[in-house]
Order: sequence, then structure tokens, then C-alpha cells
Amino acid sequence: MRDVLVRRMFEDIAFSYDFQNSALSLGVDIYWRKRLVDMIEPGYGLVLDAATGTGEVALAIRRRRPGLTVLGLDFSPAMLEKAVAKTKRRGVAGYRLAVADCRDIPVRAGSVAAVTMAFGIRNIAERVAVMREFHRVLVPGGRMHVMEFGMPRTGLGKALYRFYFERFLPPIGNFLSRTDYAYSYLVESVDAFPGDAAFTAQMAEAGFAECAVTDLTFGLARIFTGRKR
Repeated sequence: MRDVLVRRMFEDIAFSYDFQNSALSLGVDIYWRKRLVDMIEPGYGLVLDAATGTGEVALAIRRRRPGLTVLGLDFSPAMLEKAVAKTKRRGVAGYRLAVADCRDIPVRAGSVAAVTMAFGIRNIAERVAVMREFHRVLVPGGRMHVMEFGMPRTGLGKALYRFYFERFLPPIGNFLSRTDYAYSYLVESVDAFPGDAAFTAQMAEAGFAECAVTDLTFGLARIFTGRKR
């Protein structure tokens, strides 16, 4: 049931998803994607961008790591339509898209150089199962890079951001997305996401080693990285 509701939400907000992200983050989402992509080692091969959405991470990979091809997967056809339109408009090559569920990735084992996922893992209840799929498709030594929202860790910054996050972001985001629930759900899902130690333990349970956390913008976003042994 949760999957159906989350899919419906992304179908509903796809029409202005990129604008919503940029407006509500004051444009810092561009910097976050750059940091995520820069963690991918240059080279050749295939990168799987899971929960690719409108394709912003995948297109950044093609710009910044031109030797790598990208497969973008998402379970929302409406979001993928936006990604397809961008790809055609910008004339991007080396980039494929498909509708798929991350719990059953249509890719053979040991064929992917790196896996990325931006702001998608918190929407999935079966996180360990999904990360086991990421582990399966990675080549030995390949890395998974998962970016998620967070909170400043201490002090006044945490209190101020919590006030904005709980009081201002939901009504503004719901207005921009023309829904009465999408950004209320965002707040709930971020609050429900496990802490760093608990999530890195789930990464290890899925088979990943060298699990690490990188804070972005004082912890407003975090990148979790793990390596396939």
C-alpha cells in the first residue's frame, strides 16, 4: 500500500518537480548533486542511477563523468517522461531510462561500476533488500552512493532549520506541488529515516564494507557510501 501511495505522489508532483526542488532548497540541490557525482570514480562502464526521477543526477553524471554510461531506473512513468524530454532537448547520449522497481533490478550481477540514489531510499521500507540488489549488480570493488536529507547536527542551526522544515516547508511545498500532502509526507519520511549508525548498519547487513557518511551543507543532506568487497 505504501508503494502505491508513494508512486501516486511522484506522479502527481512530476509536472514541476525540478522547480520545487530548486525553490525549496534555494538552489543548493545543484551543489549537492555535483558533490554526489564527484564521488564517482572517473572511468568507463555503467552507472545505475536508481530512483532517477527527472534525471538530474544521471545527466550530471554524463556531464562530469563522460566516460561512463548511465542507466536510470524509476517506478514513476510521469517522472521518467520528464527525464526523457530533457535527454532529447539536450541531445544527451550514453543514457538509458527504464521503468523498474529497485527491489528487482533488471540488470545482470556484477555489471555495474557504481550505483547512485538521490533522495529515494527513505521512501522504501525494504531498504536492506534494495541495497542487496545494488550490491548484486555492482562489480567487485564498486561503490554505492546514497544521498538523503538530514538535519544540522547541533546548535542554533538545527533549531532554526527544524522550525523552517516543520512550519514553512510543508505548506509552501504543498502549494507549489498542487497537493495537500506531498511535502507533509517529506517531513514525516525524513524524521522516520534511521540515524547514521542505524543506516550504515543496514548497509553492512546488505553486504557493503567501508561504509562512510559525508555531510553536505552542515548536514542538511548526507551521502552514504559503501563498497562491494
